[in-house]
Amino acid sequence: MDAVRVNATIEKDGELSISGLPFKKGEQIQLIIMPVGEGLVGEKTLTARMLRESGLIGIWKDRTDIDDSSAYARQLREQAQRRSR
Repeated sequence: MDAVRVNATIEKDGELSISGLPFKKGEQIQLIIMPVGEGLVGEKTLTARMLRESGLIGIWKDRTDIDDSSAYARQLREQAQRRSR
């Protein structure tokens, strides 16, 4: 399944309510929350510092199904390049 992007506004400090997601009970998901305008992927102003602070670097470190993260990333890039042709 593709990633789902949801824009929401924090109504109460430290709390967020999201509904209408395309996931079923019991499915496991990973949720990454970033403030809008803080260098989200796809924005023209993403800097190396913003990327380092985003939490994306090292996101695969605890995955037991990925033996070699560099090889896995290479495979994903190659698949993406074949799809875009």
